[in-house]
Amino acid sequence: MADAGSADQAVSIFAVPERQGRGPRPAYSRAQITEAAVRIADTDGLEAASMRRIAADLGTGAMSLYRYVPSRDDLIELMYDHVVGTLRVPDRPTGDWRADLALVARNTREMLLAHPWAADLRRARPTFGPNQLRVLEFGYGALDVGIPVDDIITLVNLLNGYVVTTVRAEIERERERRRTGMTAQDLMRRHSPYVQQLLDAGEHPMFARVVKDAALPHMSPEDQFAYGLERVLDCIASCL
Repeated sequence: MADAGSADQAVSIFAVPERQGRGPRPAYSRAQITEAAVRIADTDGLEAASMRRIAADLGTGAMSLYRYVPSRDDLIELMYDHVVGTLRVPDRPTGDWRADLALVARNTREMLLAHPWAADLRRARPTFGPNQLRVLEFGYGALDVGIPVDDIITLVNLLNGYVVTTVRAEIERERERRRTGMTAQDLMRRHSPYVQQLLDAGEHPMFARVVKDAALPHMSPEDQFAYGLERVLDCIASCL
């Protein structure tokens, strides 16, 4: 397997034809390998999706799979693009940028919750997989309303940052619940005596306001996400 920093990683897996030259018909496809890897990662985490584990799932030897997917970086790029392909977006923007971006945000949240390992794969190195390009064209195109392209990039990054940060927190809360067996309500009850001490001391007025007046912590995750999303879209609107 090639090292992550080796020179061949400069060539995107999406730029390499799946079948090169003549020869016997391949026994497997990139799609089969990618789908097996995603199934394993969804169940046991990204680290579990090794070539050895994938090969066992497909009933073959690990070394044979490197003919189709040369490195782990390539595998991860294929996996991420595969799950991005589950985002349901129209072929082109509708003309209502706010509705279009809200659709992308909600569908991205749904995708990341279904594939939690993907929430940590937002990387600086572009890969331009076909599904990523499809979503990029739609999201950037939704904001193509006469503003500079640098503004489009910045505003889409603002939205993506909100979605990924919020969903990561949601995923971590769920992991903690599974680890401890305690719900958010259980944790609140557990910490309530200390919280009351802080309130009685009167030294943290903003904390007191959050505890006494904020509705957001008591909303469902879906309602919290929707509440924040509307504020982010308001911020974007102020820049247009």
